[in-house]
Amino acid sequence: MKYKLSIFFIIGILIYLIDISLNSDENIKDIYISDQEITSLINAWKSQVGRNPNDDEISRIITNLVEEEILYREALLLGLDKEDRIIKRRLGQKISFLKQETLTENPSNEELIEYFELNKDNYYINPTYSFTHYFFSAENNSETRANNAYQDIKNNNFEFQSDPFFLGKNFIEKSVNEIDRNFGINFSSNLNDQGINKWIGPYKSAYGHHIVLIRNTNPGYYPPLTEVLDKVELNLLTAKKEESLKRFLDEVKSEYKVIINPNLKF
Repeated sequence: MKYKLSIFFIIGILIYLIDISLNSDENIKDIYISDQEITSLINAWKSQVGRNPNDDEISRIITNLVEEEILYREALLLGLDKEDRIIKRRLGQKISFLKQETLTENPSNEELIEYFELNKDNYYINPTYSFTHYFFSAENNSETRANNAYQDIKNNNFEFQSDPFFLGKNFIEKSVNEIDRNFGINFSSNLNDQGINKWIGPYKSAYGHHIVLIRNTNPGYYPPLTEVLDKVELNLLTAKKEESLKRFLDEVKSEYKVIINPNLKF
């Protein structure tokens, strides 16, 4: 009796598996569009256009979604996803985001304080400078003209001819990073410890030479945590997400065997 039951059980499983294999193509052709997916697309359309879509527009939204899904599945059937680096990168990004989004708890005050103390240099507020300058273009003998103009200024003579600078003549409370971005790498170092209300230079920039009058300075400083709390919290959350992704990769890496041609020459 037990033997017969076993035979019937095995036959039943075989029939089930055969039915699945025979109907697998039909299942592949089924496209289920959820209410949430349609609602999300309609809301996105409303945000872009600024009004509710009419019936024809809703029909087109759904038709586009269906056609996109059909093309996607047909591409999979042809194996077009197998060697496409862009698709692989995009899927990798999606699972990265998925693993990172599992962190939903806000960091505690203790965690914020510890992270801030360990990374205090990242929140240093650079000094700022307010200054006026005369510009002498590299295309027109800038060094000689700037030196002559500087001597004129020392003699209280401002009759010399300078050149227009594309960003203007006056700069207000610019950080060292902004100054270097506008004038060239390390140009801001010329302004360190120079005092105010006196002409200095000439200094070479990426565009020529400059004579500078510093009108005001704000020294750099390390801000208290309360001043940069939002930034610290965002940075800590980002660091936690990156660590979560790293742990995930470390866990699954051991399950993979990487095969590379040892004879490949670059």
